[in-house]
Formats: sequence, C-alpha cells, structure tokens
Amino acid sequence: MIHSAYADGVTAASGKQQRRVVVSGGGTGIGKATAAAFAADGEQVVILGRREEVLGATADEIGARYGKDAIGYLVADLTEPEQVRRAVASVAEDGPVDVVVTNAGGNVAFSTEDTLEGIADGYRRNFAANVLTAVLLTEALVPHLRRPGGRVVHLSSIAAVRGPGSYGGAKAALHAYTYELAARLGPDGITANAVAPGFVGETEFFGDRATPEFVASRVDATLTGRPGRPEEIAAAIQYLASPAAAYLTGQILHINGGTVLGR
Repeated sequence: MIHSAYADGVTAASGKQQRRVVVSGGGTGIGKATAAAFAADGEQVVILGRREEVLGATADEIGARYGKDAIGYLVADLTEPEQVRRAVASVAEDGPVDVVVTNAGGNVAFSTEDTLEGIADGYRRNFAANVLTAVLLTEALVPHLRRPGGRVVHLSSIAAVRGPGSYGGAKAALHAYTYELAARLGPDGITANAVAPGFVGETEFFGDRATPEFVASRVDATLTGRPGRPEEIAAAIQYLASPAAAYLTGQILHINGGTVLGR
C-alpha cells in the first residue's frame, strides 16, 4: 500500500491533468530533488527505497511544501523480484504511470580487497544495486506505462565512461539497457533516456570519503569550478520526461561541468 493518498486527477492551480511519477531511491540526494521538482510542478509522485524512515521524512517534507497529496512512498528492496512485484502492484492500482525515474543505486563496493573472491563480490554487488534495481522496476512497470507519452529516465554516471570498474561497468550496462528500451518502446510512443551526472555535491553518495581534499580534486576536474547540484540533475530529468522531449530517445545526457568533453 502506498503511504499517503493521492488527490484525484487535476491540479487546482493549473487545471492540467496530473501525471503519475515513480522515483526509485527517492529519499535522498538526486532522487529527493527529482521528487520535489515533479511535486512542485503539480505531478503526483511516489518514491521507493529500502529505508522507511528516510522515505517518510522526505514525503513529509515535500508534502508540507506542495500538499500532502503530492507524494507517497513505498518501501521495497528493488533487487528482489517479489518486492518489486508487490510495489508495482500497489502503484498500478491507481492507474497508468507516466514517468519512471530509476535513481536507486550507488557504489556499494568500495573494498580494496584484491582476491578473486573479493573482486567477484564487488562486481556482483554493484550490478545488483545499479542494474537490477533499474531493470526489475522498469520491466515491472512497462505494462503500466502510458501509451503514448510514457517516459523512462535512468540515472547513470560519469563513471560509465571513466571508471571505476565495477561501478562504472554497472552504469555502462544501463546505457545498453536504455538503447534496448528505446527501440522496444518507441513504437508505443514511450521514450527511454539516461542522465549521467559528474560530481554532484549535497548528497550522501561519497559518505566519509567526501573530505575537503576529495571534493577539491573533483571540482578541479571540471571546467566550471564547482560541483553540480541535485536540483540541476533533477531539471535535466524533468526535461527528458516532458512533452518537449518527445523526439529525444535512446540518448545519454552527460552533465559533468565539462569534466568529460564531447559525449
């Protein structure tokens, strides 16, 4: 069951038909900024993740700003097919989904262990956290995407084109999946794209590694002299999900302050 009910149908302020937006990993960082951006635009948002207290706090915060019916949340481990199935069944009870943003993931394999067993474990963990979470949720939602007009946006990373290996490889796999989806869903009027951020501040992604020296090294690699902001990535996601981007599909949008050129 989705925590927090939705209002029905049309925004009072604009009179436009509300879209239904699903954001995985929506409790913090880029996912939270994305959920807030869609809610601010009058859309109905449901965020998914594993940590109920984090999701609940984010839903309360966004609901206080844009109305309690603007956002709900579901707790699910998106690497587990049965939990994905249950979550999507709850979402589908309220009708078609217009936008899915697969933001869940992160580099969950920081180990420096160099045994074959340790390397295998790191690659498996990052594949599960970044690829399975996106693929399972998207595939479960495909039958419920609005036709025409549905939008799929995956969160990739600059790591997909410059490493590190297990995390970068997992994000690169999302590029191939994005291309496949674009070809498969294009005839139904559904687009599929990915956003690949560079260094973004104000998130929990790097945890204790985000020392002043670490941040400075990432900022020095940009041409703009500053980190990205979650709200900037959210704005790009909103564009890809908008009617204005109906002719844009099968693309990877790199947003990295010029750290990597020409992609």
